[in-house]
Formats: sequence, structure tokens, C-alpha cells
Amino acid sequence: MGTYSQDTLKGKKGKSVVSGYRRYLRLQRNMSVNTIDAYMRDLEKLLRYLGSEGIEPEKATLDDLRHFAAGLHNIGIGPRSQCRILSGVRSFYRFLLLDGYIDADPTELLESPILGEHLPEVLSTVEVDRMEASVDLTKWEGHRNRAIIEVLFSCGLRVSELVTLRLSSLYLDEGFIRVTGKGSKERLVPISRRAIDELRFWFDDRCRMNIKKGEEDYVFLNRRGAHLTRTMILMIIKQQAAEAGIEKTVSPHTLRHSFATALLEGGADLRAIQAMLGHESISTTEIYTHIDMTTLRQEILEHHPRNLAHREKNAQGDV
Repeated sequence: MGTYSQDTLKGKKGKSVVSGYRRYLRLQRNMSVNTIDAYMRDLEKLLRYLGSEGIEPEKATLDDLRHFAAGLHNIGIGPRSQCRILSGVRSFYRFLLLDGYIDADPTELLESPILGEHLPEVLSTVEVDRMEASVDLTKWEGHRNRAIIEVLFSCGLRVSELVTLRLSSLYLDEGFIRVTGKGSKERLVPISRRAIDELRFWFDDRCRMNIKKGEEDYVFLNRRGAHLTRTMILMIIKQQAAEAGIEKTVSPHTLRHSFATALLEGGADLRAIQAMLGHESISTTEIYTHIDMTTLRQEILEHHPRNLAHREKNAQGDV
């Protein structure tokens, strides 16, 4: 059987259903280019499967989609990735329903695999300080890398928000930065005095660079004068964690998690943390209450008098 694609899958009035779906994601769902591309890649998986079975997407049944989901498992795709792909499938069929291509949504009873609770790694302030102390300031990129670590930790930015951060969005005298997050939504985020100082050290070096035309407004640049990519930021963070002797799995997102956890442990309101992180739903922010409870449990185990007495008794028994 052949496969369906953007060229062969046609909807009413001869327009491509897939092209219409892409417009829906961009205009109605207000998604970023990267997110849209990810949705389209996942949709291609579904279209290839349905094409191999000779099934038109508009005529797919719940059983057809369950067989597709089972196939994801059979080829070794993990539960978390399965959930993401099936979320995209549901989004596609909601679009078909809204635009009148179908009369009923076959994904309403489509189940996703159950995920175990995943608590992200976090770094203590001491570990972040070790990362910054490990930066070699004799190198041209030294102050830049320290500023990157401190801005991620002090402001809780996503890596995509960091690489697109612009000089025109910095209000350092007022202590705020303007961040463009998911769905092109903007928010104001307070920035710490330490992060401001690190940025100004970097700016002293930055002003001596040859900056490419069109890149002048980006905060963080590579040695060729162009703005950094997400991959470059990931490499910088991993390298500094390794040089600091931190054995945890560390990424730019680890610093975002660490920022949120530090706020919660310091007594910040969950709604305030939600606003700082740019989470659309409070349920996304609530993951940090689980992290905080894990820390609290460890503190109780280590310091509660009943547990102290139990450890002392065991220690005496070992003598």
C-alpha cells in the first residue's frame, strides 16, 4: 500500500488537510515553529501507518488508532514518547472535527501508557556556585559562560528563552528582563543582582567582538559573533558540571528545576512560581511540590528525634 503525505492527503475544496493542520497549530494554537515541527513529525508516523494499512485518516476508527499505538510500543518507542505522539494524534483529530472533516472524534477513548512519576534532578546553590567557580575566566568565553549559568539559575529560563534573549529585553536598572516563552507569550521575570553583575562582566567582553549583521541584539554570542544555539548551551552546561565534579545528569533544564525548587523551599507561593516559569497550567508547576516533599522526607528521616534515637541504638549495637 502507498503512504499518505501532504501532497496526497486532500480535504474539502482541494486543500491539503496536513497543510490546514499546520496553519491551525500556528494560528489557533499559537505554537512555536519548533513545537509545530515536532507535531508534524509525529503526525507523519500516523500517516505512514494508516497509508500502509490502506486507511484514510478521516475514516480511521478507535481500533485502528489502538493498533497504531500498540505498534509504537512494539518498535521500542518508550512510554513518554508514546504519550507525546498520541497527544499529537488527539490534536490532529480535534482539528479534523473542528473543521468538519469528521463527525466524531475517534481518539476520545484512546488511552496513553501510564507513566511513573519522574522527579527531575536539582542542584543546590552550593553546586551551582561550584559550576560557576569552575569556569576559566582567562578564556574569552569565561564571563559569558558564567553569565549563562547564573541567568538560567536566577531567572528559571527555558533554554529556548535564553538563546533568544535580547539586549532590548533587559531592564537591568529596574531588575527585570522580558522573556518570550511558549506560544510567543511574553512575561517579565525579576533578575538577581548577581546575575546582573555577571551579565555586565560579559558585556565588557562582548563589546569588543565583531558581531554579525542582524545578530547585534542577541545577549549571548559565539566567537563568530552569532547567537548561540540550544545545542551549544547544552554543551556549555554539561562541560561546566563535569569540571565542577558534579556527577548528576545536568542540563540547562536542571537549572530551571533548581530555580523553582529553591523558590518553593524558600517559601514562595506556587502561583508566583507558575508566573515566573511561564507555565500555562498550575498542574505543571505542582511537580515541584513533589520535589519539596522528597527533600522534607529526607530531612525528617535524618533529624527527627525518633530516627536519631534509632540510629544511636544501632550504632551502639555495632560496637
